[in-house]
Amino acid sequence: MSDELPPPPDIARDVFTGEAWDRAEAFAELLAGPGVVRGLLGPREIPRIWDRHLLNCAVVAEAIPPDVRLVDIGSGAGLPGLVLAIVRQDVTVTLLEPLLRRTVFLQECVETLKLENVEVLRGRAEELAGKRVFDVASARAVAPLDRLLKWAMPLLNEGGELIAMKGERAAEELAEAEPQLRASGARTAELVTVGHGKVEPPATLVRVIAGRAPEHGRRRRRR
Repeated sequence: MSDELPPPPDIARDVFTGEAWDRAEAFAELLAGPGVVRGLLGPREIPRIWDRHLLNCAVVAEAIPPDVRLVDIGSGAGLPGLVLAIVRQDVTVTLLEPLLRRTVFLQECVETLKLENVEVLRGRAEELAGKRVFDVASARAVAPLDRLLKWAMPLLNEGGELIAMKGERAAEELAEAEPQLRASGARTAELVTVGHGKVEPPATLVRVIAGRAPEHGRRRRRR
């Protein structure tokens, strides 16, 4: 199936530079081959692997601060987490995924691509809360924003960021998530677009800055 993979667009060389270029090409082949065979990506996605998946995820790196610990929630086929690890070697990435067949694929990708800044962790965000803490949480097509907030915010440092890839309904989801934003003690929440001049349309993100959840604050004051 990998022979159906189209050549990368010219802009890809501007996005994936240095060692990232070879890794991006190799990852594209893995997605189009084993990724499709194992059902992580649909066959119809092969012609769109570069523009819809690799490039669309890579431009999210514009919103990621330097030298952070990032958890990619529901990583699936490694989108966007594995792509971010390819583009940003300064970022330590944890690919969090509950399904075994997906974590097996992700681990094979990490080893094939020789990515030393990535760990693959099988599990759910709820199970990781209280055990690990990160600076950034990323997610793509995992859940509506209100549910994603419940999973992501307990994994973030105070001042950490949730970067959620959202499409046309981003503004609606942000409005609908207002009660959960208050409940989770979020400091700010905003829409951000990245990838101008690189992907069309630019990728729309929801960025939420974590505060301390109200109930945590009350417990702290009582002490």
